[in-house]
Amino acid sequence: MAERILGKTLATVSLSVALASVTVRSSGGCSIPACRNSFLSCGFHLYSNSMSSSSGAQENSHNKARTSPYPGSKVQRSQVPNEKVGWFVEWQDYNPVEYTAVSVLAGPRWADPQISESNFSPRFNEKDGHVERKSQNGLYEIENGRPRNPAGRTGLIGRGLLGRWGPNHAADPIITRWKRDKSGNKITHPASGKNILQFVAIKRKDCGEWAIPGGMVDPGEKISATLKREFGEEALNSLQKSSAEKRELEKQLHKLFSQEHLVIYKGYVDDPRNTDNAWMETEAVNYHDETGEIMDNLTLEAGDDAGKVKWVDISHRLQLYASHSQFIKLVAEKRDAHWSEDSDADCRGL
Repeated sequence: MAERILGKTLATVSLSVALASVTVRSSGGCSIPACRNSFLSCGFHLYSNSMSSSSGAQENSHNKARTSPYPGSKVQRSQVPNEKVGWFVEWQDYNPVEYTAVSVLAGPRWADPQISESNFSPRFNEKDGHVERKSQNGLYEIENGRPRNPAGRTGLIGRGLLGRWGPNHAADPIITRWKRDKSGNKITHPASGKNILQFVAIKRKDCGEWAIPGGMVDPGEKISATLKREFGEEALNSLQKSSAEKRELEKQLHKLFSQEHLVIYKGYVDDPRNTDNAWMETEAVNYHDETGEIMDNLTLEAGDDAGKVKWVDISHRLQLYASHSQFIKLVAEKRDAHWSEDSDADCRGL
């Protein structure tokens, strides 16, 4: 449980390499291109503008990973100006602070040992036993035996609160349905004329903000299993159900998670827990209940580290944890649902 609580994903997008192909996946495992051109046409703040211009500036990206104090501590990062985030910019005086949380150094099963330990020989950039050390964004560099954050400097070395050296993989299930009136008809927004989409949101206990349910991928676990498990634990309180209730819950979840689905994003996440040597990556996937019948048979109940859970109308007015709103905006675009009363706002990003 500790690894899931420590590892709830914060999703603020910064790399776009992995977003080059949004796909629709069926339960049979096939992949079909899903409106790739329209997906890439809007000004969504992805890594296309963050690996820097020739000046080395990195605006609209890699910001959370430079904030102080570091989460859960009083540790102040060394300040990293925008123009010196990129590793290709020479900075001989760069002097990052070193910090790894006591909870990580204690050696829980979800955390790696220190690099200096003689019996620890991680295989970076590949599958290392049950631990996935490959990045969604391709190969990352190793410097002095430590992996190097592909998005640039953060002002802090070590692992902070993250268990793994290098990428720490998470998954975010985005469950949606159409908003309907008492007669079961879809409700359209009077300004845009588009149907209103809703998604399941949780209120995080740690910070009180609304967010997409999500958590860390356990060693050896498939992303699809993580998505279903996290949604069950946080939005349906599956951990507290009786054996009979869990069996019935599993049936309904199987129906929902075996449908065609949209892979909204895969890759690096600009997370305040990131360091120069450890960083978050996520896969955000949309499962849509077109008729609403599946979710009608499931009662939302907050569990695990979620304080509250509810259906939320999707629009540009959403205020969500980190940049979860960016994932939700993409879902609205893919489903041709209402997002903004201002049609021009659709291509201005968030």
